[in-house]
Amino acid sequence: MIPKGQRPASRTMITLEVRRREFLTPGFASVTLGGPAVRDLHVAGNDQAVRLFFPREGQAGLRMPTISNEAWMAQVLLLPKSVRPWVRNLTVRRVRPAHDEIDIEFAVHGDSPMSSWVRRAEPGSHAGIFDIGTMYRRPDDVHSQLLVGDETALPAILAILDGTPPGVTTSAYVEVATTADIRPDPRIRWFARTGQRPDNLLLNALRNAELPAGRFYTWTAGESRLAASVRRHLVKDRTVPKRDISFFGYWRLGRSSPG
Repeated sequence: MIPKGQRPASRTMITLEVRRREFLTPGFASVTLGGPAVRDLHVAGNDQAVRLFFPREGQAGLRMPTISNEAWMAQVLLLPKSVRPWVRNLTVRRVRPAHDEIDIEFAVHGDSPMSSWVRRAEPGSHAGIFDIGTMYRRPDDVHSQLLVGDETALPAILAILDGTPPGVTTSAYVEVATTADIRPDPRIRWFARTGQRPDNLLLNALRNAELPAGRFYTWTAGESRLAASVRRHLVKDRTVPKRDISFFGYWRLGRSSPG
């Protein structure tokens, strides 16, 4: 059975500053965070995940937790909202140790707290990260893989693609909100949702797809129903063993993140 994920053996709260922000498409932005403390992040895999701490609008600065274990959440929730940061889970797109920098890509939509922060982020403003670990678990003896996700999973899928050895055959399916968010990356089969439910297009595509021959590993993430539906289809309709599928619900349609 593929483990759910791998937690870091040790970790610490890391405070960084914004160095650059770039809009990649109308619905995606990249924020570069930097500082010597980047060296305290021990990158363990292709889909390295972190908790991102960022200030609420109107706050003078960033108040980071002082506890580097799971008790951090209680510490944050006990803070008054006047100083309590927002917290979201994200994948590190790339790490540049020589420059003490990491890039994080964001799906920017509406006026959510995270999207609003990305739009107002400027060089010198602060954000913090806390290592979560990795969830990509392709067995070493499996040389084909299927990657499926919506726009929230795109940074992880891109990082996985970048880190995949040349001898591994990959099929990648990604759904984004609009055609304007499709990037010129031939490694991915792109689908624009344009108002449909997050699982309709990808499920239809998978039902008609020729999947890798023999044993293959699947990593799927995004909206909760999407990830669960992809797994259900592969197990029930394609007789893929559950042990060869990693699936993760990053968000749930109609529900906002707590905080």
